[in-house]
Amino acid sequence: MKKIIILYLLLFVCAWTGRGITPRFSTAGFYELPNSGRSVYNMNVAWRFYKGDLANASQAGFMDSTWQVVSLPDGIELLPEEASGNINYQGKVWYRKHFHAGMEWKGKKVMIHFEGIMGKSEIWINGKPVKKHYGGYLPVIADLTPWLQYGQENVIAVCADNSDDPSYPPGKPQRALDFSYFGGIYRDCWLITHGKLYITDPNYENEPGGGGLFVSYPQVGDKLAKISLSLHLRNEYAHKCKGSVLYTLKDGRGNVVTTGKKAYLVDPEQGMSLLSELTVRNPSLWSPESPSLYWLSVCVKDEKGTVVDGYEQRIGIRRIEMKGGDGLWLNGKPYPDKLIGGNRHQDFAVIGNALPNSLHWRDAWKLRNAGMRVIRAAHYPQDPAFLDACDELGLFYIEATPGWQFYNKDSIFVKRVYDNIRNMVRRDRNRPSLLFWEPVLNETGFPLDFALQAKKCVDEEMRFENAYSAIDPGSKGSESFPVIYTHPLSISPKKSSVSVDKADSSKVYFTREFGDNVDDWSANNSSSRVCRSWGEVPMLVQAEHYAAPPYSSYFTTIEALCRTRRNHLGGTLWHSFDHQRGCHPIAFYGGIMDAYRQPKTAYYMFMSQRPGMLNPSSPVESGPMVYVAHQMTPFSPADVTVYSNCEEVRLTAYEGGKQYTWKRSSSSLKMPSPIITFKNVFDFMDTKALSRAGKQKEVYLLAEGLIGGKVVATHKRVPSRKPVRVGLRIDNDGVPLLSDGSDIVVVIAEIVDRDGVVKRLNNFEVRFSVEGEGVLLEDESVGINPVRANWGSAPILLRTTTRPGKIKIKAEIFGNGVNAIEPGELEIESVQPSMKFIYKSSELMPVKHPVKGMPNAGRPESSDVQMLRKEISRLQKIISEKELKEVEMQQEKFGEKSN
Repeated sequence: MKKIIILYLLLFVCAWTGRGITPRFSTAGFYELPNSGRSVYNMNVAWRFYKGDLANASQAGFMDSTWQVVSLPDGIELLPEEASGNINYQGKVWYRKHFHAGMEWKGKKVMIHFEGIMGKSEIWINGKPVKKHYGGYLPVIADLTPWLQYGQENVIAVCADNSDDPSYPPGKPQRALDFSYFGGIYRDCWLITHGKLYITDPNYENEPGGGGLFVSYPQVGDKLAKISLSLHLRNEYAHKCKGSVLYTLKDGRGNVVTTGKKAYLVDPEQGMSLLSELTVRNPSLWSPESPSLYWLSVCVKDEKGTVVDGYEQRIGIRRIEMKGGDGLWLNGKPYPDKLIGGNRHQDFAVIGNALPNSLHWRDAWKLRNAGMRVIRAAHYPQDPAFLDACDELGLFYIEATPGWQFYNKDSIFVKRVYDNIRNMVRRDRNRPSLLFWEPVLNETGFPLDFALQAKKCVDEEMRFENAYSAIDPGSKGSESFPVIYTHPLSISPKKSSVSVDKADSSKVYFTREFGDNVDDWSANNSSSRVCRSWGEVPMLVQAEHYAAPPYSSYFTTIEALCRTRRNHLGGTLWHSFDHQRGCHPIAFYGGIMDAYRQPKTAYYMFMSQRPGMLNPSSPVESGPMVYVAHQMTPFSPADVTVYSNCEEVRLTAYEGGKQYTWKRSSSSLKMPSPIITFKNVFDFMDTKALSRAGKQKEVYLLAEGLIGGKVVATHKRVPSRKPVRVGLRIDNDGVPLLSDGSDIVVVIAEIVDRDGVVKRLNNFEVRFSVEGEGVLLEDESVGINPVRANWGSAPILLRTTTRPGKIKIKAEIFGNGVNAIEPGELEIESVQPSMKFIYKSSELMPVKHPVKGMPNAGRPESSDVQMLRKEISRLQKIISEKELKEVEMQQEKFGEKSN
């Protein structure tokens, strides 16, 4: 038998580029506690993959040696940057993984935990079916114990099918969805072993309001907090088990804050819940401004004092209260600021939904760094790694059940919606970042009993904590919900299904989506949807539109939200990033970042809304900032736009030139930091005159931000000169690149002059190559490598191998003439992760002529088959046109039509 390797990789400690943060991600809903009797293994590496369906692929002896080898997360295929219009693959795919089950696992429970498999999925172990699952956004968990062959090779087979299916959410055909759900085993996979007296998994246990560990806070204050703990144990032995559970609470520095102990006695083949309480004096409370976290270790000991199970949970002590007209209260005090944030779809350029944990974390970092304080999940529960980051970085999070503009009255569909609601609450109920729940289907008409039951699911699952659920005001049952989605009352002159006419003093209000502005829902021409490649002026228009355009009195903007009363908590922009769509050939371009997470001008406008004072408790960047939103090109506008959160901004145009001053006190706008526009400052002819005179160094725009009369922030803008080389950088936000075979980082090539200033106006194509322990995610057939520079930059994705080491990246422009652009080179290094991995080393060997699936592709088709395909395509388009008309009607009903 081939040698099997279980890699126990070393912990790598890395300083967080001056911010002191190294992301640590949860595994299957908890953090592994050493010497607890519970082990967690990463199962992401070395899966065999086949695109299509095959008979008998579930069987243990099936020959898969010629299949392609992939690592999870996997999204089936690489996609072009423009991947809308339902061009992604839909259908069955197969994954198979060979692994060794150690003899030390015998007598233990062995569970497999998939964080997400898109669509319908079936799982087999050694040819035995162990799980069927419907839905792509919540855990798929199976007990492998009865079918494992200990000390031998085992094989897991997974069939995933992302075909349209109205029997489970979202239900609507992807061709009619305003987003794309792609496919595959697109989130992490974990294998967990523990004894037969154990802490249960709340999603697997399926007990309303129970299972696992439930943490709540009956009393929260500056001087004292009480933590309520409900722990569910299960005993699968044939005898009674007795002992005690020990709780240890540590602060972020590792200091023990408090401890607790609770005795247990569990009958054979039974489960039981234990209630305990911890008291914390002078607690560090969680808030967006100071997201303090504690580590809670749970140790289950038997009557001899031996630890038989346990893990850690990361918690934040906080209490959320919605007080109607008094708005949001956090930790016993009124929250002073509007919650301005964004919606988030999870897809990324090229890889679809298959993001590694680091990319989820960086998304949260970028959004929090932009000044956002709340993220709405659109339109499904997000990856646990993203929520880990929300907890850590101080981002409130609104959780939504999967669904969009679709309801099926069939009882199977309805039950699966309710199951989704319960399971998303069970998965994320301990999150300090959780603001409220959205248990109803987005922009959907549904009956009264459905709405009431959806809310009841949340209430039953959150029985130890205040449970707040949100709904649109035009929906049946809305009178029973404490949070109402609406646009500000002051800008809703017409009757709308997403606006209310009069405030209810018992409720709070929130705008779930603001900012999107289209001429109609078919053409989608828009002043808010701006591709980054379109350049300077369109991006300036987008930023002004989101902030405070002349029509803010009748359209929801940041300014309009900031004018609302306390009962209106805030709103989330549609949308944080550009994303793909099934129902339209053009991607959604309304993000403040593109699909590679490269910022548009609006990103800096949002950043200027954060407080101007330095916050030493914040894990993200804070304090004063100033940004000159002007590129000084021959086509740049005469007006110079500046974003700043300072009290005063001083702009100097050219060396010794005229100075312009703006003061916050001069603006009557309510938003924290209005856009600053200095009129008629820039003239390209002035730049030309100084440059012709050899005074290029005198050509610049200098913005200085002042607080209390002192300069606290500066930004200098100069025009780009002759391009000479390719500059290379990685967009990793300081997160170390892990050699786990899955980690991905964006590499950016920019055409720059001798001073490193990006030449925004160029039309070059960049060819990337790599050496060492990295792989480019490239496919020339879909336009990935070479990459055309858009607005001066060309991005590509780099994935690590399973070996730590140096990675050398090269980017070059075609041709090597005397005056050609010099190539750029960058060397980075991947580091070892702290996890235990399970995979066969032989599986990583290159496969000669790998079979990726769809074996009939490329065979000539008969004329009859070709005609049949054309007819099917014609009929599909007719059906799709009808579906899209329904989409347009729904968006007209629920969109911002009245503003």
